Amino acid sequence: MPAERLLPTPEAEQIVALARDVAAGELAPRAARAEAESAFPRDVFAQLGELGLLAMPYPERWGGAGLPYEIYLQALEEIGGAWASVGVGVSVHVMSCWPLATFGGDEQRERWLPDLLGGTLLGGYCLSEADAGSDPGAMRARAKRDGDGFRVTGSKAWVTHGGEADFYTLFARTGEGSRGISCFLAPGQAGGLTSQSPERKMGLTGSTTATVDFDDVALERDRLVGAEGEGLAIALQALDSGRLGIAAVAVGLAQAALDHAVDHARQRQTFGKPIIEHQGLGFLLADMAAAVESARATMLEAARRRDRGLPFSRHAAIAKLVATDAAMQVSTDAVQVLGGAGYTQDFPVERMMREAKVMQIFEGTNQIQRMVIARHLARLTT
Repeated sequence: MPAERLLPTPEAEQIVALARDVAAGELAPRAARAEAESAFPRDVFAQLGELGLLAMPYPERWGGAGLPYEIYLQALEEIGGAWASVGVGVSVHVMSCWPLATFGGDEQRERWLPDLLGGTLLGGYCLSEADAGSDPGAMRARAKRDGDGFRVTGSKAWVTHGGEADFYTLFARTGEGSRGISCFLAPGQAGGLTSQSPERKMGLTGSTTATVDFDDVALERDRLVGAEGEGLAIALQALDSGRLGIAAVAVGLAQAALDHAVDHARQRQTFGKPIIEHQGLGFLLADMAAAVESARATMLEAARRRDRGLPFSRHAAIAKLVATDAAMQVSTDAVQVLGGAGYTQDFPVERMMREAKVMQIFEGTNQIQRMVIARHLARLTT
């Protein structure tokens, strides 16, 4: 059942309805088989780009739709609920466009953003390293000056769309310390850029995740996004918005798991009545519904702050924490509601349970989110 929405404009209703129709008609029927085969759906991203669903929160000047983040996230929730791998891919792509859209010069944006936002080019985000995941300031990948450009050496781990992306928003050292990191837009086919074998994951198997190696990769001067040394600040700001994207996918997954559980509980009968009418199970479903609605409300509040130009970093961390924990709990409970059937691959809730787990880990683990929230609270009280 689609989540009830109170959208501010007819245009917003049309965008979310479009996302819901695509999710139900195009994504959901393909998801189970593609995940079972670990098949990366590159054509889906091209289709979403043609429909304008990759460009929603960006200015119309560069080919975007100029929509508030609140609307983008509700559309993304529909996509993520139908196929989490695609939802995560959309979130990562949109986040990968953000540094260029926000810090790039007009010539850079004119040159690259229309194809990025239109889905012709698919993006990846190269920040984490094997020994610098939750601590990006410890990264070792380095971009050395080479004439008027740079040469990049190092490896980036856990890259969504690694080996599939047409461009990578790359963060590498150009100096020392936290102010010695810069942001680049690296072409996916650059000489010396290779990807390792995809990771063998327990979930999101339709989303390719791989280590990307940079072996003396030459980047021209105009591939530098923002000023030299601004990279870490750019990366962390991008992550604030990216965390809202993951929260939206998590809410979509949790809603889908709840829907499957409710449908089953209405149809399955024991002791002469549907199992939803047994108080023990009914209360479990009620808690699941409360978790979904609470997560959605938290996510939308953070998005509204972003749309109003208010500080939202703490709220984004809370939204990511609450939504992904809810997705894990609700999907686990959905398996319980379906009983033995829920533990089989004949029903989608076992896949959703596996997919929910990683959402508590990437874009900053939920332990990191708690650290972010606590640090903001400390600043508020000192």
